[in-house]
Amino acid sequence: MTDQVQETELPQEILILEDDPEMAGVYAGAVTDLGYIPHAYTTQADLLQAAGAGRFGLAILDRMVPDGDAIDLFAKLRQQGHVQAILIVSALAHAGHRVDGLDRGADDYLAKPFAPEELRARIRALMRRGKAQTGDNDILAFGDLEIRAKARNVHFGQKHVALSPTEFDLLLYLARNAGVPVGRMQLLEHVWNLHFDPQTNVVDVHVSRLRRKLEAQTGMHWVLTERGAGYYLDPTARAISAPGG
Repeated sequence: MTDQVQETELPQEILILEDDPEMAGVYAGAVTDLGYIPHAYTTQADLLQAAGAGRFGLAILDRMVPDGDAIDLFAKLRQQGHVQAILIVSALAHAGHRVDGLDRGADDYLAKPFAPEELRARIRALMRRGKAQTGDNDILAFGDLEIRAKARNVHFGQKHVALSPTEFDLLLYLARNAGVPVGRMQLLEHVWNLHFDPQTNVVDVHVSRLRRKLEAQTGMHWVLTERGAGYYLDPTARAISAPGG
């Protein structure tokens, strides 16, 4: 029981990677205003070392810093497992940059320039999402697919399905609404805790990534699209046909 509480308890400290002192101050101010503790660094190496020595609810990363593009840092942070969520804040604002960042493992992507209240909203949403969402049903099972809300893990038979915190929250919400299509705005509100459209394709990117992982691990189609209505979890998932079958 003690180990489970430790897994679901969200750290109150937040990492910041930004080599511009003024912008670092903006991020730290937003973090402090929300009641969290900021730790700011100017290089990937320093931030990675700090991440390995503790547990953090969020990492706010500027992409372009002196020792390279921070997009290469995502995999290392995920591998360490000491950071619950990743928010990219970058002047690289083209749609392709946002999609690349989300595909590589970021939980959200905020383009510069931005309004301070939007930064605070993104931080607030990511920190809230990191908390365990236990609800009334601890275990949701669909055939061999088992989703454990308290432990925040997914299994297919004896096989563990590794998901990011965002992907797990997305799957859990779809599972609790199995068979019913849910739209992008509904997912933004209930998974990302955003009550406005950030004008990115963050939902579509995460759904696509979740779909690929489930299909790769189970050999079945779980997350489907209903045109004009949204996405849904198919409780009677079909096996993926072999090529030419």
